[in-house]
Amino acid sequence: MTIDGKVALITGGSRGIGRAIALRLARDGAKIAVNYKSNEEAAKWVVDAVAEMGGEAMAVAADVAQSTEVENMVNRVVDAWGGVDILVNNAGIIHDGLLMRMPEEVWDEVINTNLKGTYNCTKEVLRFMVRKRWGRVINVVSVVGLEGNPGQSNYAASKAGVVAFSRSIAKEVASRNITVNSVAPGYIATEIVADLSPEFKELIFSRIPQNRFGTVDDVANMVGYLASEEANYITGEVIRVDGGIEL
Repeated sequence: MTIDGKVALITGGSRGIGRAIALRLARDGAKIAVNYKSNEEAAKWVVDAVAEMGGEAMAVAADVAQSTEVENMVNRVVDAWGGVDILVNNAGIIHDGLLMRMPEEVWDEVINTNLKGTYNCTKEVLRFMVRKRWGRVINVVSVVGLEGNPGQSNYAASKAGVVAFSRSIAKEVASRNITVNSVAPGYIATEIVADLSPEFKELIFSRIPQNRFGTVDDVANMVGYLASEEANYITGEVIRVDGGIEL
């Protein structure tokens, strides 16, 4: 599923799922722009790892919730490599709490990063994809955005918004040979899941037919497929990578 020579921008690409996606797309032949907000050291680790594989990568700082920073980030990538062919909107934050106790700034912070950030990045790269008449936009959402979850109304709303956004944009750009899809992970073995209590982990296991957490590579492999030519006729879809979880 080669994507040799394509330019991929992965937001939140310095760790966890984003890092796995960056490494997967690099193995498939893409040039990798690793976006980060504050952890420059982690982003440089990914750049070095891609270089060790014989690929090309660069680290690009930006807060995706800020349109000016996104514009500057994309311009840096375009100046270096001539465009952006693959955009993976992976940057996201979680700030949980019951709605009745949720401050307005907490709601806004999650919505601005997860939903507005996806808008900012997608809008900025689409003009380059339209000119080339080829592109892949892959949005990392969550099963929580499909099912809801107590204490995560802001996160669920942001991810559900990205799903609807993706389906709408898919219809807008389909004639330009640009696909827009969402990948909805379940519980994936990342730093956040590692901090869960043993009791809560057991509860989650009881709801996952495969009786295990997913790995970051499980998600990255699906993103790799959607970025390839083999997925050329798939657009506007939400693909769950969740082991069959029942929320």
